[in-house]
Amino acid sequence: MNMPQTAALRAAALLLLAAAPAWASAQSQTAKEVPEPKVQHLIQEDDQVRVEELRVRGQTQQVTVTPKNSRLPAYEIQAGEGGRDVPLRSGEGRGTAGQRVWRLFNF
Repeated sequence: MNMPQTAALRAAALLLLAAAPAWASAQSQTAKEVPEPKVQHLIQEDDQVRVEELRVRGQTQQVTVTPKNSRLPAYEIQAGEGGRDVPLRSGEGRGTAGQRVWRLFNF
């Protein structure tokens, strides 16, 4: 390399090294500003059933229904996707109605 190219490379390297701490501090500030998601555990009970709901950022993630005066096991309701419409024909899916799921094995 000739002398002007070497000086230009050195100048570019010095600029990159000088900009690196400012870039790293900007990255750490944006990471700290992101709020944690709001998580809610809601429990509703009556004489017959206990319903536990998990919401993250206002969206229902999990609903567990436990019958009280029955030998039936607890079951989970898998919520449908919020952006979907109710199906027009049968067999297309359940829309936002959800689906019951029983857990057979717990690990």
